[in-house]
Amino acid sequence: MQNQHEHHACHEHTAQPARPIGFDTIYTCPMHPEVRQVGPGSCPKCGMALEPVDVGAEQDDAELRDMTRRFIVSAIFTAPLLVITMGNLFPNEPIDGLIGHTVARWSELALATPVILYCAWQFFVRGVRSVRNMSPNMFTLVGMGVGVAYLFSVVATLAPGIFPEAFRDESGQVDIYFEAAAFITMLVLLGQVLELRARSQTGSAIRELLELAPPTAILIGDDGADSQVPVERLKVGDRVRVRPGDRIPIDGVVVEGHSAVDESMITGEPIPVRKEKGLKVTGGTVNMTGSFVMQVDRVGADTMLAQIVQMVSDAQRSRAPIQKLVDAVAAWFVPAVIVVAIVSFVVWSIVGPSPAMAYALIAAISVLIIACPCALGLATPMSIMVAAGKGAQNGVLIKDAEALETFEKITTIVVDKTGTLTEGKPKLVEVQAVGGVDERRMLSLIAAAERSSEHPLAGAIVAGATERGIDPLEVEGFESVTGKGIRATVDSAIVGIGSTKMMEAMGVDPSSLAQAADEARRQGQTAMLVAIDGQLAGMIAVADPIKESTRGAIEAMHTLGLRVVMLTGDNETTANAIASQLDIDDVRADVLPQQKADVIKELQANGERVAMAGDGVNDAPALAQADIGIAMGTGSGVAIESAGMTLVGGDLRGLVRARKLSASTMRNIRQNLFFAFIYNAAGVPIAAGVLYPFFGLLLSPMIAAAAMSLSSVSVIVNALRLRRFQL
Repeated sequence: MQNQHEHHACHEHTAQPARPIGFDTIYTCPMHPEVRQVGPGSCPKCGMALEPVDVGAEQDDAELRDMTRRFIVSAIFTAPLLVITMGNLFPNEPIDGLIGHTVARWSELALATPVILYCAWQFFVRGVRSVRNMSPNMFTLVGMGVGVAYLFSVVATLAPGIFPEAFRDESGQVDIYFEAAAFITMLVLLGQVLELRARSQTGSAIRELLELAPPTAILIGDDGADSQVPVERLKVGDRVRVRPGDRIPIDGVVVEGHSAVDESMITGEPIPVRKEKGLKVTGGTVNMTGSFVMQVDRVGADTMLAQIVQMVSDAQRSRAPIQKLVDAVAAWFVPAVIVVAIVSFVVWSIVGPSPAMAYALIAAISVLIIACPCALGLATPMSIMVAAGKGAQNGVLIKDAEALETFEKITTIVVDKTGTLTEGKPKLVEVQAVGGVDERRMLSLIAAAERSSEHPLAGAIVAGATERGIDPLEVEGFESVTGKGIRATVDSAIVGIGSTKMMEAMGVDPSSLAQAADEARRQGQTAMLVAIDGQLAGMIAVADPIKESTRGAIEAMHTLGLRVVMLTGDNETTANAIASQLDIDDVRADVLPQQKADVIKELQANGERVAMAGDGVNDAPALAQADIGIAMGTGSGVAIESAGMTLVGGDLRGLVRARKLSASTMRNIRQNLFFAFIYNAAGVPIAAGVLYPFFGLLLSPMIAAAAMSLSSVSVIVNALRLRRFQL
């Protein structure tokens, strides 16, 4: 079953309206993601209904409909069965007096048989399959408990004379347990219905995200005429009109007009963002005020919404490290319960009061039923499913459950400066020429050299020159000196731009501009020295404004007990100037890209659990080295691939939300495991009869079934509480 999928490619996931399920749709188990098959069915390991891997497919609720139908049938037949049984608990056994003892027993058989042979049939099928696959689960125990109770009762009704005295009560009758078998079946089915409904609710976040994308868009034709077309028909390069109040249909770039866009559905940030020509817009967000024309730049599975939906789906099916402990316990749990049930039967049959065998049977069935590990299996996956969806609705994309578990233990947050603490949109703020050098010519040479550079500040310098009406010259040769600067040949002049180390490497004395450069750095600017033909020519300074949200986010991190470290390739003076404004705990400046991972290792060697937040290609090794990497959603694809979490809004407030989500999810999982274990830890000994010698108390199989169902419901309800948690 697990290998049938290997020649099937998964469908592309698009953030379009749900598609019908096809014959080749691949299904998987939410608790055992390694189980995959073509078409629906049940998991061979845990018996749980499989779900389609394709998050864009319509959710087939056939399993829920089937379980609901079986539950209704079981309730219809179990209700009169309980009336007959409970009625005989009153003095003088009024039901037997009304219809007779023999008729009452045969009525119980008639009422219980449809419940067992139809309603409980799935339990037996899955139980047998679990034994065949050497992976006993809750259906193994339920099937054994219900089957033993029903078969014993059938034999006791059809041939009571074959039973020895040890099975008979004071009146010589052999007790029957039809009501226990039927009631247990009804309660287990109720638990299954509640579980399946809850699982559909955990997917509500994905459904809400899928529904964000409108089904149609206003396409502007080659003749300039507007026409409404399905979003699926849009191609890269198409021009689309977006009116006030419309949802933006797909990802693209504004080419005409301007507006404010509410991106809270994806980023979690409530303040509308101004959009004008050249700025990107995301499908699913809401246009607020103005009208604009956008050009489509991503379609289908490449859109932001589709990628978010896919990440949420993958995270929901991933397994947290804590699940390994649960799996280890569960692997031994069912066989141990069967042994306890057998031991209980043997002990009661030897030392129990009369009728000993009847007591032994009750104890064994009660142990099998109350110990069902259903709640244990649900404890972790239910919380992860809800948390992944909750995170996506608040701009926090979780790559897998391990990242969610790890982030709770983090002690130190390492943040890159450019694009993380700052806007990532630096501006040229100062140009200073010395030694009689013409300032405009110097800036023209600098802009030409920087146009060939990939450094984040290069674009700001080129843009600054253009704003000043200076056109860059043609570059004849270019060289990037990692961590120091650049060297280029422009208009027959050799130009060097960079740090003091760069000047010294070119044999240029930077001392005359050292004071001016330091002053710029003390103001939080990045200062670069310029040399032309071996002579110091001047200095330029670039400033990258701090994001408005950064200060509040760092205060919130301190409140959560996190230490914040700034990591930057900038000069130490500049870095310290920004750090002092933001109350950052530690600064590591002048760090080369390849050294960032080494800084992370150093912090880890000192016992810190480190999270790294960054947005650039050069952050990828550090993101991978950290205990958890956090990519700013505005950054590069490489950074996002290397990270365990992505903040869609590119805003450090997302880090605070991620930490709160991680802490609340792990707390929720521990509560779930407590609910799962406490019922079993307390219930199994009571069901086995340890209280009988002291209080004369022996657990009824029906009460055992109620306790087992209650443990599952407790876990489900507790996990769904996460949906209401405010981040």
